[in-house]
Amino acid sequence: MAGKKKKTHWYDYLWIWSILYFILGFFNILFAWLGMIDFILPLLFALIGGNKWFCNHMCGRSQLFFLLGGRLKCSRKKPTPGWMHSKIFRYGFLAFFLTMFGTMVFQTYQVFAGATSLKKVVKLLWSFKVPWKWAYSASVFPDWVAQFGYGFYSLMLTSTIIGLVVMIFYRPRSWCSFCPMGTMTQGICRVKARDEIKK
Repeated sequence: MAGKKKKTHWYDYLWIWSILYFILGFFNILFAWLGMIDFILPLLFALIGGNKWFCNHMCGRSQLFFLLGGRLKCSRKKPTPGWMHSKIFRYGFLAFFLTMFGTMVFQTYQVFAGATSLKKVVKLLWSFKVPWKWAYSASVFPDWVAQFGYGFYSLMLTSTIIGLVVMIFYRPRSWCSFCPMGTMTQGICRVKARDEIKK
């Protein structure tokens, strides 16, 4: 007897959102702000629900990696190295990620304070500057809004590239083993679980 087919939900297609995000941001950097949804929602789910439901069901990036690596067979599907799962690496990568995020926020503040001009640049892998001048000319918003957009788009694009690389060499969702958002939500869930036990 054939197994029962898994029921699909609207959130099973959020991989489309991941692709759309980068397309929109490519043409107008202000759309990069939409990425804050993927930054805030996982934390809210963990804080309110005490679980990683967002990561397990609504992460469009994870779905995209599974689609490319699994269904489209772009992955070698080798076991994810143990060091990628290690606490030292996961929390070390989280610290590095938060440092880069903090640097981005500081640069945004500099533009806000008028200390420096808007830099129309996307940084790949936090190092390689790619001029992205066509993505922003002027708008009703102040320049610091665009500066944050460039920084956040760089962050999202870089982390996606890293995820794609590990997807190719290892299992499709290897990125999830050290994803900064996953590490943070896991930490929140553990704290909430301990609090519940103490009650």
